Amino acid sequence: MKKIRIVLVDDLEDIRNYFKMIISNESDMEIVGSASSGSEAFDVVMDTKPDIVLMDVEMETEFAGILAIQKIKSEMPDVKAIVLTIHKQDDMLFRAYGAGAVDYVVKTSSIVDILISIRNVYHNNLSLRPDVAEKILTEFSRLQNEHDSLIYTLNVITKLSNAEYEILKAVYNGYSYKEIAKQRFVEEVTIRTQVTRILKNFNAKSMKEVIPILKQLKIFDVYL
Repeated sequence: MKKIRIVLVDDLEDIRNYFKMIISNESDMEIVGSASSGSEAFDVVMDTKPDIVLMDVEMETEFAGILAIQKIKSEMPDVKAIVLTIHKQDDMLFRAYGAGAVDYVVKTSSIVDILISIRNVYHNNLSLRPDVAEKILTEFSRLQNEHDSLIYTLNVITKLSNAEYEILKAVYNGYSYKEIAKQRFVEEVTIRTQVTRILKNFNAKSMKEVIPILKQLKIFDVYL
């Protein structure tokens, strides 16, 4: 029977030895190499050409494992990476999948869960666990909503007159209506009239509704 060839990467020797012991007792698996850093992991994977690499994240640097996965996938895309970490943060999960990992397992998970992950990944039977899928779908939904909001906001801004645009930008930068009027050599009532037209375009009642959206999207910092 062909065994699943695994490279184990963790900066703690005790953890490497523990997982070596566990995996070596499985008749369908074998450890073909190990590494204690992200940079070493790349060299070991290139030499041993495993089926799977079990990769810790925080080693010589905070995201050493993530960077190692990216580098490995760029050279050997057929090698499948499973992130094995103590971190449960959503940000780390997204970074791992973004780098090319196919599963994300917390070290405190049961040994059975870890072995199941290895077998499922090897046999291409992996489906996202409900907790992981929910987090990813939530993030995609957030990004989609942000994208839609950005497109809508930019579309509204392009319909403003030059004067309205400059007034909006001034309000965004924290100037009062009185200060803007002085800058533009007009009466404050003129600025307020133009602000009313701006708000109508945004379908908003006050700038307190509009400005936080612009700041969240970084409209004037990035796009305009």
